[in-house]
Amino acid sequence: MATPLGARGPIESAATAAWARSTTTHPHPATARTPLVLSGANVVLPTGTVENGRVFVEGTRIAGAASPDAQLIDLTGHHVVPGFVDLHNHGGGGASFTSGTVEDVLTGIHTHRLHGTTTLVTSTVTDDMDLLAQRAGLLSELAEQGDIAGIHFEGPFISPCRKGAHSEKLLRDPDPAAVRKLIDAARGRARMVTLATELPGGLDSVRLLAELGVIAAIGHTDATYEQTVAAIDAGATVATHLFNAMPQIGHRAPGPITALLEDERVTVELINDGTHLHPAALQLAFHHAGADRVAFITDAMDAAGFGDGRYLLGPLEVEVTEGVARLVEGGSIAGSTLTLDRAFQRAVTVDGLPVEDVVTAISANPAKLLGLYDRVGSLEPGKDADLVVLDHQFALKGVMRRGEWVVDPQLG
Repeated sequence: MATPLGARGPIESAATAAWARSTTTHPHPATARTPLVLSGANVVLPTGTVENGRVFVEGTRIAGAASPDAQLIDLTGHHVVPGFVDLHNHGGGGASFTSGTVEDVLTGIHTHRLHGTTTLVTSTVTDDMDLLAQRAGLLSELAEQGDIAGIHFEGPFISPCRKGAHSEKLLRDPDPAAVRKLIDAARGRARMVTLATELPGGLDSVRLLAELGVIAAIGHTDATYEQTVAAIDAGATVATHLFNAMPQIGHRAPGPITALLEDERVTVELINDGTHLHPAALQLAFHHAGADRVAFITDAMDAAGFGDGRYLLGPLEVEVTEGVARLVEGGSIAGSTLTLDRAFQRAVTVDGLPVEDVVTAISANPAKLLGLYDRVGSLEPGKDADLVVLDHQFALKGVMRRGEWVVDPQLG
């Protein structure tokens, strides 16, 4: 989401090299891998948690039974959960998805894989339309190779009243022709567009996106309750980082939050980093929407997994201090430095949510939204062997993607 100012530091080459060693665009054939039995952990399945459970891995997939020559890995005292799925992510590891090179994007992807995100959608930020179209072309190639799950356009079709860390001079109304330009540039890999649907062309753009099979997300909006209901009826199905960059709830003007929480057709994104949301707000969302309608996201920018310092967010300068990113001018929150393993741990240990609900919000729901639940989002035979190993305090100890360890729990 930003470009660091000054030297990048050693993580750029180190992370890229680690990415090359631990993941490949085209996984090795199943015969080249030793079948595995992950044994003794609390395994979180769609039907609940199985104590002292087992997960069988053969090749790139979860198997229904153990192979006779399988290697046993004892994970007693740990949890095994599905790999995390991030719908909304702008970068990490000091690298940007919005302006960096292909190598930068791969560095950011690998950084988040180290923290359990095995499926990731890259998000753009408001910029010139031609530059966004060019960016979509680059990212679509990575999607075609299987490195990312698609592209999310956050801006430029958002409200200047709720722009957050977006350049106001580059904002524009969501004219359907302009929206279609970005979708076409993504070559079938656009997954979501965030819109202020109350702006001229907003509802028509929502209808267009619905027809094209692209998620229309309501966000960075100044919409009323009634305008939000109209957008949902037109086909909007996601709330971009609920509570943030939108009017708050009022007893006479309930605003978009109320409409988004009450409608069963809408999934609400939440950034659970302790900065974007008070714990009571998170509990409010889970209470009214239910776990089946919540998707944890990072909204991460370059500093995720990298560190404090000065960054560029498009043309805007960002200062990251103690892990919180804010615009230098104006002080608006500018994305996050969150990784999904931290969001998971906080949800259980601080917010007190059931582990099963967190898995639903961090893996299953986003996978379903992306149309990928037949492959990822749960631990079931036939699906990709994407999983995360957590210790008894829910700290990350292992990450597997498509049958290969990105973080080997036996080495930690």
